[in-house]
Amino acid sequence: MSGEAMQDGVDVYWSFRSPYSYLATKRLRAMSETRDIPIRPRPVYPLAVREPGFFKQVRPQWVPYLINDVMRLAEYLERPIGMLDPDPIVMDLSTGEVEADQPHIGRLTRLGMLATEEGIARGWAFLDAVSTCIWTGQAWTKDGVLAEAVAAEGFDLAAMDAREAAERDRLEAVIRENEAEQAKHHWGVPLMVYRGEAFFGQDRLDLLEWRLDGG
Repeated sequence: MSGEAMQDGVDVYWSFRSPYSYLATKRLRAMSETRDIPIRPRPVYPLAVREPGFFKQVRPQWVPYLINDVMRLAEYLERPIGMLDPDPIVMDLSTGEVEADQPHIGRLTRLGMLATEEGIARGWAFLDAVSTCIWTGQAWTKDGVLAEAVAAEGFDLAAMDAREAAERDRLEAVIRENEAEQAKHHWGVPLMVYRGEAFFGQDRLDLLEWRLDGG
């Protein structure tokens, strides 16, 4: 879908590996339910996959600060958070080395695309269920854990997995389109774009709502 065709709403570039995406999801979902304007989730791969060398360049203070910031933000927002079990991305946080073999993030992102194609409400419901399962420290790769989490929102994970396998190439192409649109504005997530104006980070949601209200 072209960028021009998306200008009638807010496009939200979002990743399963981003704790800030997770922490923004409840509010974005609520906004999509209460505002007249479409607020569309557009799943993308995390930066670690899009630019594998990126995290090799960050300063050593980056990871400790990130962990502290995410924990205090979750406390501030009164959102549960826990240790990843496992991380959706296979990488060495101490070196920034990202493994070539990534058994989880491709499947998750393609499943997210399938859900968003069912409509905005369905998309947010799936992203909310899965990110909550991952970021609250649940053993989400164990049998039945993720299936139960999405079933609570009315999704059949086995059926979705079958579709994901059958439509993998098409879904990858749509994800690449999302990433190309995202790259016109910023490299991070969550990234909200409204009428060509970008708002990066969950801490810009107030500013986004101000803009939507005519600010």
